[in-house]
Amino acid sequence: MEMISKILELTLTGMVRYFVITVPVFVVFYIVLKKNFKKLKIQEREAKKKDFLHEISNSLVSLLVMAVIAVLTIFTPIIHYTQFYTGNEYPLWWSFVAAFIALIVHDTYFYWMHRIVHHRKIFKYVHLTHHKSTNPSPFASYSFHAFEAIAEALILPIVLFIIPMNPLSIFLFILGGFIINVYGHLGFEIMPKWFRHSFLFEVLNTSTHHNMHHSKFKGNYGLYLRVWDRMMGTEHPDYVKTYDKIQEKRFGEENKSVKVPLTVKRKIGKNLL
Repeated sequence: MEMISKILELTLTGMVRYFVITVPVFVVFYIVLKKNFKKLKIQEREAKKKDFLHEISNSLVSLLVMAVIAVLTIFTPIIHYTQFYTGNEYPLWWSFVAAFIALIVHDTYFYWMHRIVHHRKIFKYVHLTHHKSTNPSPFASYSFHAFEAIAEALILPIVLFIIPMNPLSIFLFILGGFIINVYGHLGFEIMPKWFRHSFLFEVLNTSTHHNMHHSKFKGNYGLYLRVWDRMMGTEHPDYVKTYDKIQEKRFGEENKSVKVPLTVKRKIGKNLL
């Protein structure tokens, strides 16, 4: 009974976090200021109400699955084999560093897991549910099939096995990852003008980057970073052009692409599958 209680508690906590973040973002971008943000829209076509309901219902299932994995990791003897701690073994600043490192580990894990679930013999049984959101909204952030939710949730025990983390660092890791995920599924490009010609553009993903993965079904497998896609040649060849087109619509002709030296010189887009 105690395990069930913990699962329900974590599920409820996840639901609160999910709705507290996604609902205000959705209301602002899709309802209240929809006309104001028209130039920021990545895809011109509109998603339908049934698409949003599909994303929400699947997300609730995913939250339950993730809660089960979290409880099995933290509230069973498994926790004794991890580097989880609750005392003062590390200084406060380490909690923030640990969360950042966990995000980097997660990006690597997600890239390769994501490519696996795109395998033609696995896709329709595991990943198709998420890809039914061809024009994703913030609600799509956790819209997974139960099998994919398990794969997604396994990142928690993985990071706990390799990184010393306490409840605060776990909270920061989960919250930070979810906020970035909501941005990735936002459907609007909100990056500032200066971002395009900075080093950060060469490294970080954007909402446009992940939105193209949903609309094209191939390429752009990374979660937070462009690094693995560029190293493995799986970044969609039209990504930069698409991003520039959206930013040109927002800021005008002066935002057109400026040649930026690539940090990775592999041919882009040669291994989209």
